[in-house]
Amino acid sequence: MFGICNLAIVPLRLEPSDRSEQVSQLLFGDHFKVLEKIEKWTKIETAFDHYIGWIDNKQYLHIREDHFAILEESPIVLNGDLIEYISTPNNQLIPIPLGSCLSFLDNEQINFSNYIFEGIKICGIKEKSNLIKTAYMYLNAPYLWGGKTPFGIDCSGFTQMVYKLNGYKILRDASEQATQGEALSFIEESEPGDLAFFDNEEGNIIHVGIMMEDNYIIHASGKVRIDRLDHLGIYNAETNRHTHKLRVIKKII
Repeated sequence: MFGICNLAIVPLRLEPSDRSEQVSQLLFGDHFKVLEKIEKWTKIETAFDHYIGWIDNKQYLHIREDHFAILEESPIVLNGDLIEYISTPNNQLIPIPLGSCLSFLDNEQINFSNYIFEGIKICGIKEKSNLIKTAYMYLNAPYLWGGKTPFGIDCSGFTQMVYKLNGYKILRDASEQATQGEALSFIEESEPGDLAFFDNEEGNIIHVGIMMEDNYIIHASGKVRIDRLDHLGIYNAETNRHTHKLRVIKKII
């Protein structure tokens, strides 16, 4: 069985319960495999990053296997504005956030509900220099565990979405993203768009941000913000202290 998200933002939960931790989110147009279905909940594996979690049975549409296969082969087309609207045949509007997937709209075989979108579309691989421009679209977005939108986002959701909007695929969690790319020996070797990872006292990767020019970093901590980065880690000028301990900088592209 297969499905597609037909709502703006759907929580992906660790367990089949509304009280369970939100580990990630589905955005409009995200498609997935169905792994298990119970009375009120469906366990899924997302197609984009193979992330597994539970969603409410009322918050998605079933699709056929051949439609899923078409989506897998189709170029990824995304909403390029902070918020846009999908119009339905009965003149209802569905608000969708930045990064929502529109890949199915241009294919008559899989435009399941004859939705219409007239906003900004993004498709294809962009220059690495465009990553910071995209990152600024999330500036001041509130931190939200498992979030992936300008209305609430976590550190690795932020980096994943910035890369996705520029045509690059990275994994969902910071610890997973840290397994990708080439490690740099010094901060001075980095360039805007590289990812900086931070660990805790046990050595576990717990945070990630995007390198900028002149040893600045943009990352989600309380909100998406810009701070200084040195060899010790992230320095918050407002609190006059280091907030995250630098582990490694990775060049993904």
